[in-house]
Amino acid sequence: MQYDGKTFTSAGYQISLDTLKTFLWGAATRLRGQIDAAGYKEYIFPLLFFKRISDVYDEQFESFVCEGGVEYAEMQAEDLTIRIPEGAHWKDVRAVTENVGQRLVEAFIAIEQANPGVETDGRIVGGLDGIFGPKDGWTNKAKMPDAIITDLIEEFSKYNLSLAACPADEMGQAYEYLVGKFADDAGNTAQEFYTNRTVVTLMAEILQPKPDESIYDPTCGSGGMLVKCLSFLRDKGQPWQGVKVFGQEINALTSAIARMNLYLNGVEDFSVVREDTLRHPAFVDGSRLRKFDIVLANPPYSIKQWDRDAFINDKWGRNFLGAPPQGRADYAFFQHILASMDEKTGRCAILFPHGVLFRDEELDIRKKLVEMDLIECVIGLGPNLFYNSPMEACIIICKSKKSDKAKGKILMINAVNEVVRKNAESMLTNEHIEKILSAYTAFESIEGFSKVVSIDEVADKRYNLNISLYAYSQRFSQNQVMDAATAYNAWKQSSVALADVYDGLMDLLNR
Repeated sequence: MQYDGKTFTSAGYQISLDTLKTFLWGAATRLRGQIDAAGYKEYIFPLLFFKRISDVYDEQFESFVCEGGVEYAEMQAEDLTIRIPEGAHWKDVRAVTENVGQRLVEAFIAIEQANPGVETDGRIVGGLDGIFGPKDGWTNKAKMPDAIITDLIEEFSKYNLSLAACPADEMGQAYEYLVGKFADDAGNTAQEFYTNRTVVTLMAEILQPKPDESIYDPTCGSGGMLVKCLSFLRDKGQPWQGVKVFGQEINALTSAIARMNLYLNGVEDFSVVREDTLRHPAFVDGSRLRKFDIVLANPPYSIKQWDRDAFINDKWGRNFLGAPPQGRADYAFFQHILASMDEKTGRCAILFPHGVLFRDEELDIRKKLVEMDLIECVIGLGPNLFYNSPMEACIIICKSKKSDKAKGKILMINAVNEVVRKNAESMLTNEHIEKILSAYTAFESIEGFSKVVSIDEVADKRYNLNISLYAYSQRFSQNQVMDAATAYNAWKQSSVALADVYDGLMDLLNR
C-alpha cells in the first residue's frame, strides 16, 4: 500500500526513490540565498550521512533489544560497523537550540574518533576519520546561523532513513542524483567531481569486473566509478562483497563525499585516501606501486600546476614513457595508471579529451606507448559528455596482456554520433552502449563505425591516434539533412583528415 510517497510493508514503510530525491533536493534548496549553490554539498552530504547512520544504528539497536533485551543490545552495539557514541546521535543534536553548529561539529568529531579504520593488507580499510569533511563552515554563524542549521535538521527529520525505509541501492541512487544536481552548479570544477554516469556505465561494461578483483581509481572524485563497478556485479547477481576498492582524491571535501558514497551504497571494504596522486601515490608495496586488476579514471585534464621536475626523477618509475610537458599532465596520469596495472590481469579504461591522441608535444611519449602494445582500443565519443564542457571525449582501453587476436593491433571505434541530448544533458542511451560494447567485443572492422589497425599503420601516420584517420563515421548524402552538431562533427573529421594528408605531403617535400 502506498501513501504520500511511502510504501508500507511488514517492516514499516519504504520511501519511494522519487520521493527521496525530491526530499533531498528540497533540503538542499533551503540553503538558497544563504550560500552559493556550488557550496550546497559541503553541508547536505554530511547531514544526510549523519541522519542515515543514526537511523540505521537505531534500527539495528532495536533489533538487538527484540532479540535479547537492552543489556544485550548495548553489548552487541559495540560491534556494529558504525558506532555512535553517547551524546553524538542525531536526536542529541536535534535537541540543541543554541550554538547548533558547534554541537554538530562535536558530534561529527566524536563519531569519527569512535570509528577508526582497520589496518589490513598494507592499507587502512573503512573508518570514518575525516568523513564529514571540513567543519569550519558549521561554526561560522554569519554563514550558517543556528536558525538555518536547525531548519535543515528539522527538514531531514521528516523521514526515517533506516535500511528498511531506504535500502542501500535506493540510497545510493538518491546520493548519485544529488551528486549530479550539485555538479550542475559547480561550473568548471564539476569535471573533477562528477563524470557522466552513462559513460561510466560503458567503461564498467567494457572492463567486466569479476568477484574478488581489485578496483582502483587514482582520481576518484565522488566515487561514482568505483560504485558503478560494484553495481555491475550486483546487478548481474554476482558476489561483490569480496571486491577490494581503492581510491585517491586530492580534494578533502570530495574525498569525504566519495567515502560517504561507498558507505551509503553498502560498501565496507574500501580504502579512499586524500592525497595528490602524482606527488604522493597512496597505494604502494615497498618500493613499487601496488598493482590492481582494474584501473579506471577520469583524470583532471591538461592541468598546468604539477611538479614535472619530480616526475622526471620519479622514484616509483612512472616516467617510463617520458615526462609530459608542463602545460599538460595528462600523460603523467596515464603512466601512473599503466604502472598500477597488474602484470597479468591488469586492464584500464581512461576518459580523456581527444587531444591526447594527436598533440605534437606528446608525440615521443605516444610513440613509445603504441610500440609497447598496451593500447587495445580507442573509443571516440560525441561532444558534451565531459561535464559542463562542449569538447569531445575519448576512452582509451589498455591491457597488460592483450589477447592473441588483439596483439599488434588497436581497435578504433568512432562513436561520435552515438549521443543524445535530453533535459540539457548529453548522454549515451542503452542502445548506444550496446552498439559500442558489441563492436569492442567483436574486435572487427565495421564500415562507418570501427576499424582494426596495426601498429605499423599507426606508425605510418606518425603515431597519430586520432580516430577519424582510421574509422570514418557514416558519410552523408548530398541531399541528407543533418543537425548542426552532426554537421560540425562531420566537418571536423574531414578537417583532421585533410591536415594529416597535408602534414604527410610536407614531410615528403622536405626529405
